[in-house]
Amino acid sequence: MNRTSNPTALIAEDEPLLAAALQAELARAWPELRVLAVVGDGASAVTQALRLQPDVLFFDIRMPSLNGLDAAAELADAWHTDSAPGTPFPALVFVTAYDQYAIQAFEAEAVDYLLKPVQADRLQKTVSKLQLALANRAHPAIDFEATLGQLRGLLGAGPRPTAAPLKVIQASVGTAIRMVPIDDVVYFEAADKYVRVLTAAHEYLIRTPLKELLPQLDASTFWQVHRGTVVNAARIDTVTRDEAGKLSLSVRDRPERLPVSRLYAHLFKAM
Repeated sequence: MNRTSNPTALIAEDEPLLAAALQAELARAWPELRVLAVVGDGASAVTQALRLQPDVLFFDIRMPSLNGLDAAAELADAWHTDSAPGTPFPALVFVTAYDQYAIQAFEAEAVDYLLKPVQADRLQKTVSKLQLALANRAHPAIDFEATLGQLRGLLGAGPRPTAAPLKVIQASVGTAIRMVPIDDVVYFEAADKYVRVLTAAHEYLIRTPLKELLPQLDASTFWQVHRGTVVNAARIDTVTRDEAGKLSLSVRDRPERLPVSRLYAHLFKAM
């Protein structure tokens, strides 16, 4: 990314007409902005953002393969290892159909958003905010940590409800239902339409999505360490950092090493 050139952007939108409309409105509102690529799914958005390193990302919330929030989280996790050291993380703008809950979340985390269809006056306000943000980027590391905090809030990675947490996991085993005490669970891992429940000696599958399971778990006991992994904190043995700065952990009673996303690295600081 050449900081002496015009600012650059990537648009991720799975509806071609809406993507074209946003690009046309941007050309009018911000003629200096160069749109480097337009992609139609979350996985491509991550790949192209890592390759092109744009200044600004316009991410549709609802996209195939990865939604906009998950794509932003995955990109943040890969950014420092796959891009030039010290390169600022792109400014994020989420594009969404009207959803009051989503809008409230964006406003609470001070993340900019655009409603579909994009209106010229609202886009101009976003452009002004982006221009100011790009001009004030003196501390990329601080900006990146702020972005991680925003993403944690949007993904519900902050404090979770703890009222009446689950005591038992009910897992189907053939024609029976196995009652697995929650304290026996070493970790949970998302797997397609299922969640794997790993104990010291067994593995079970449940159909409850991880996002629905998470609020039912005691937040002081079960820590989310990756987009698809929640670990029993009492079973964590060691946390190690590799040469690229990536964290991974080993757990008692299981042989696997589990990667820790940068989004959740703040959980592991020496006392």
